[in-house]
Amino acid sequence: MNSEIFVWHWHIEILLGLTLVQMLYLHIIGAFVSENKTKKINPKEVISFTSGILLILVCTVSPLHHIADNYLFSAHMLQHVFLTLVAPPLLILGIPGRIIDNLIKSKIQIFIFKRLLHPISIFFIFNLVFSIWHMPILYNLSVNNHSVHVFEHFTFISSAFAMWWPIFNKSKNLPRISFPAQMIYIFLLSVAQIIVFGIITFSNSPIYEFYANAPKLWNLTPLIDQQIGGVIMKVGSAILFMTIILKRFFDWYQNEQRNSHFK
Repeated sequence: MNSEIFVWHWHIEILLGLTLVQMLYLHIIGAFVSENKTKKINPKEVISFTSGILLILVCTVSPLHHIADNYLFSAHMLQHVFLTLVAPPLLILGIPGRIIDNLIKSKIQIFIFKRLLHPISIFFIFNLVFSIWHMPILYNLSVNNHSVHVFEHFTFISSAFAMWWPIFNKSKNLPRISFPAQMIYIFLLSVAQIIVFGIITFSNSPIYEFYANAPKLWNLTPLIDQQIGGVIMKVGSAILFMTIILKRFFDWYQNEQRNSHFK
């Protein structure tokens, strides 16, 4: 059994999709450098974006995906933590702000994107997407249907990308929200997931029929597996959110110190 679960499934649609995104990114980077000879690309940005793409690839074709798809709810939650809380920030940090500003520079473009990426709107959209996909009927559908599962992951990543935009983007035309607003925003994100976490973690019986009937792995009962999944969801996000809040607090403090020197 253990040797059978550690397999890689190279889904062609995932490979093609991620390859196209990476190639488009490198093309835009290359075109920008060619047109602006004095501009240089920070290698750390390319590494960050590529790391985000590779993390999504690993999450969707590696043994983690196979275990999540066939055996353990907890593995699925770990997969979701990587896809929504780790990969999107890496992608955003990998996009140079000057390229965003070069693509989005007219007043009408800036107006439209500011509305599309308004923090309040995308906050509710992400949490709505996150909550809906954890409803038992849709969750069981996604793990039983590969196409639905791919669509689920696409909506997770895209809504998470938008959700993280006000925190990590480097654009001057679409600036980040203020440091205090970022800390409040992230705190509210942590609070918003409590309902889903509580239902999953403190249920007296397995919620998801698929995992209740799945083959047992490592002697984990479906209920224990579900509780571990809930803890992974909440603890994983809590550690990340708290780290970012602390980082933004110190960034805010340093920014205020710098500004005070110029007064």
